[in-house]
This record gives sequence, C-alpha cells and structure tokens, in this order.
Amino acid sequence: MAVIDSVMQVVHVLFAGLWTGSVLFVVGAVLPASAAGSISSAAMETISTRLSWLTRISAVVFVATGGHLAGTGYTAESLFSTGRGQLVVAMLVLWFVLTGLVEVGCKRLGGSAAADDVGAAVESTRPIFLAAGGVAVLLLVDAGLLASNISL
Repeated sequence: MAVIDSVMQVVHVLFAGLWTGSVLFVVGAVLPASAAGSISSAAMETISTRLSWLTRISAVVFVATGGHLAGTGYTAESLFSTGRGQLVVAMLVLWFVLTGLVEVGCKRLGGSAAADDVGAAVESTRPIFLAAGGVAVLLLVDAGLLASNISL
C-alpha cells in the first residue's frame, strides 16, 4: 500500500469516527438532556450549528478520501459485482442518507431552539435524529465489515 493510500485511509476513518460519533452523541446524550431542560436554547443552537458544519466538512473529506480509495481499489464493475464493492456502494448510499438527515435535523433543531422552545424543538426532530443514529450505526457496521476483509 502506497503512503498516499495509507494517509487517505487514516483520514477517512478518523473523520468517519468523529462524524458518526458526534451524531450518536447528539442522539444519546444531547437530545435527552435538552428534553429534560438541562441544555439552554443557546447551547442547543450552538451544538446544532457545529454538528451541521462537521457534517459539511466531513462531506468534503469523504469525497476526497473515499473517492481516492474507491478509485484506486475498485473498478466500476467490481463495485457492483463483488461483496466488498457492494459494501462500498452501500456505504456511499448510507453516507448520503445520514448527511441529509443530519442537515434537516440540524436546520429544524437550530431554528426551533432559537425560538426558546427547546423541548418542542427536540420533540419535533427526535424521529429525524433517531433515524440518523440508526444510519450512523449501519455505517459503522459497514466499515467494520470492510475493515475485516470479510468475503461476501
């Protein structure tokens, strides 16, 4: 494996862990604390904005690193005809879905939190973020299968 491939792999995995971990932290810790009244509307708006920016920055990183890894490790045919290739395609689809869910959830959460009704904001976005948490877990499972070199 060339040095550039190793660098791309490390950066890709670091950002994937940071992003999916952040989504899961929001779902598992921030939203419940907000619903309980432990987090102010200003803090909730800040968290929402930062998660949105992390999602956008990660998207750019994933296009660069994931594009490099897929372009050097697979052909167009092998992406659809092999189990590993299909895991890569599934990862791409899950990435798009998670990006959309986080963007919509953050937009709604930030706007509602700015109106000083954090409880209503959390309740209105809970299904979106729960779905995002589920997709984040699926992405991690997909990445684990790819990392384990399992043959499907």
